[in-house]
Amino acid sequence: MADVLSQSEIDDLLKALSSGEVDAEEMKDTKEKPVKNYDFARPSKFSKEHLRTLEIIFEHYGRLLSTNLPVYLRKNIQVEVMNSEAVTYSEFSNSLSNPMLLGVVNFAPLKGNILMEMATNVGYAFVDRMLGGMGLPLEKPREFSEIELLIIERLLTVCVNLLREPWKNVVELNPRLDRIETNSQFAQIISPSEMIAIITINIKIGDAEGLMNMCLPYITLDDVMDKLNTKYWYSSQQEKEELSYSGMVENLLSRAPIPVKAVLGHSSFSVSDFAGLQVGDIIRMDTKVEDELGIYVGSIKKFTALPGVAGDNYAVRVTSIIREE
Repeated sequence: MADVLSQSEIDDLLKALSSGEVDAEEMKDTKEKPVKNYDFARPSKFSKEHLRTLEIIFEHYGRLLSTNLPVYLRKNIQVEVMNSEAVTYSEFSNSLSNPMLLGVVNFAPLKGNILMEMATNVGYAFVDRMLGGMGLPLEKPREFSEIELLIIERLLTVCVNLLREPWKNVVELNPRLDRIETNSQFAQIISPSEMIAIITINIKIGDAEGLMNMCLPYITLDDVMDKLNTKYWYSSQQEKEELSYSGMVENLLSRAPIPVKAVLGHSSFSVSDFAGLQVGDIIRMDTKVEDELGIYVGSIKKFTALPGVAGDNYAVRVTSIIREE
């Protein structure tokens, strides 16, 4: 509140300005505004909010990997999102080594593709486990054989299909693994100067450990960038969870079998009479022919009805509904 002037101070200042005692130009703030450098070669298309939302999405994806891949590999898998960053595609492609495992994923209905780059030692562990081994990494990297690539393609297809659920709050995806590349020269899917977001995921299978990089080009995510913020993501997730939970409960209840019985009446007699019952004997009930029957749902009386037939079957026609107050 020290910068706030009183009315008398304002009057004195205006009087000094009008008399020329104080120069208005000298009172102007001469401090230079800080200049922020802007790199036109690497425009900032991915904000921290976008990267944080992508991390949340792939944390969910990592949990799905750790619960689904053990079905195929028969071994515990630990998955953890390490970090996220925005770089140009040339920087990403220059960091790739040969041989490598690079899955080109069609990210329909979004335009373009994304890349799923996996460490070779993780790929070797996949093959070793699928062929009955211990999942040990190779001491020296080598080229993958055609049979090994087919095995890895099967597992990568499972990984690609798991992308649907984490992205539901943003877009309904129909991803598809187009191909697997082992040479970085054949992985030029976009312009080298195009910006991409890289989500780094650490995968540990027993003694084998490596990274999987998810490469998401800006041109692919351009149509859904407005939805890649934590506020929208959490609100849509909460709304979808509420709807899905209530719908799931209703679906389960609608398919739950419940016993329904129509009671003609009641009667009581001794055990000796019961043991002596013969065909043609008549049992007297406590109801009359014209009385309505009680319809029980479980052990609760819910309806009254009149007996009859429907075709060749006995049936009842509901006459009233008993509602508990």
